[in-house]
Amino acid sequence: MDAQLLDELDLKLLQALQLDGRAPFSRIGEVLGVSDQTVARRFRRLRATAGLRVLGMVDEGRLGRTNWIVRLRCTPDVAEPLATALARRPDTSYVDLISGGTEVLCVMKPRSAKERDELLLGRLQRTPQVISVSAHCVLHTFYGGPLSWLDKIQALDTRQMEALRPPQVEADSARITLDTGDEALLAILRGDGRTTFGELQSGTGQSESAVKRRIERLRSSGVLYFDIQHQTAPLGQGVEAMLWLTLAPSFLAQAGQALADHREVRYAAAITGKANLVASVICPDTGALYNYLSDKIGALTGVQTVETTLTLRQIKQLTYEPPL
Repeated sequence: MDAQLLDELDLKLLQALQLDGRAPFSRIGEVLGVSDQTVARRFRRLRATAGLRVLGMVDEGRLGRTNWIVRLRCTPDVAEPLATALARRPDTSYVDLISGGTEVLCVMKPRSAKERDELLLGRLQRTPQVISVSAHCVLHTFYGGPLSWLDKIQALDTRQMEALRPPQVEADSARITLDTGDEALLAILRGDGRTTFGELQSGTGQSESAVKRRIERLRSSGVLYFDIQHQTAPLGQGVEAMLWLTLAPSFLAQAGQALADHREVRYAAAITGKANLVASVICPDTGALYNYLSDKIGALTGVQTVETTLTLRQIKQLTYEPPL
């Protein structure tokens, strides 16, 4: 798709939805100076042309859960079927084919140690043609989760952002416990973050007022946030890559915070393994990626090695959508 199809209003709408995925079209239109009908039309067009989806996501850290980044080296004939199988699992996201089609990368979000071990020590180890499994525990996230690359595109001015930004998350480090009502609500929002209150009432068997209270509580505690799934090419970003950096431990926090400020970075985290810092970056083309590596990554203090892997094909972003 041609990136020029996204104009200024498209970009403003994307950033507005990133700030508050459940904001009514009427409020977005008022802030952007257009009618709610215009917002609705643009929303439908972006769904069709840029893969736009608003999804209710869970901050696993608030529930005491740990995320993993898993790299699977395998024979070329099994890479795509394996990636597709992983993409269908509810506990994975960002499943990519990398390294010339001989490696699968996925972010794994197990709900328990049992689920983690069942996948890492069971199924993957027994999968034919898998040459090696490298699992990296996410120790600290510098950028990602509720913070999105769309927050960096600067389509909205300060006044517009303040008008659209929802109330700030409570500064409470206590872990949150979900009940069955919360789980039922989150399961629906995971498929469509803009599901109406009436539909949520029908889908969960709860009253509309109870649904509203639960959403408010889950959002204010930081457990629930809304993220935007979209294609990157329509935004002029044609190259996606993962950077695996090895640093002296004393420079890890400094480098991670620097990465979080880079416009190219959409995710950065400290991880276990030989590489102790990972970043997902997007650039307009390979020349821009080279410049980024040379100028910005090259300027980081304490970097010992950098491995760059290009994403050949994204099988799953936040949710899996089978090809037509």
